[in-house]
Amino acid sequence: MKISILDKFPDEEDEIIIKCDRLDDDLRLLIERIKNRSQKINFLKDSKIIFAELSDILYFESVDDKVFAYTLDQALETKLKLYQLEEDYLPQNFLRVNKAVIMNLNKVESLSPAFGGRFEATLKNGYKVIISRNYVPDLKKKLGL
Repeated sequence: MKISILDKFPDEEDEIIIKCDRLDDDLRLLIERIKNRSQKINFLKDSKIIFAELSDILYFESVDDKVFAYTLDQALETKLKLYQLEEDYLPQNFLRVNKAVIMNLNKVESLSPAFGGRFEATLKNGYKVIISRNYVPDLKKKLGL
């Protein structure tokens, strides 16, 4: 694979061009990661609509029929359900890890085995997330373990 980086004129927009024989899964994944790198989603906080970058979110959690997104310094509520986030909004680096949590794999600081075939993930804010044994195979596949 050849990668070329060219200077642009000051009035031009940044542009990525991909030349390929066929669009395979690896290229689709790369394109999705590039597109979602700066994707924003809207949340509610203190009766205001707030926009946050998906890349800043550590995890989503469902609590008492409400869904919250957690960043390093705040909790934001969304009207979307976890399944809607999974299907429509979240890029490849997010993974459902138990019935109530979708985690950003890019925000995992460490993983350790836990009792009963489960794993425990420590996120960059120090929060610990339990990965249920039903989701461990998906986690291993995503991480190439």
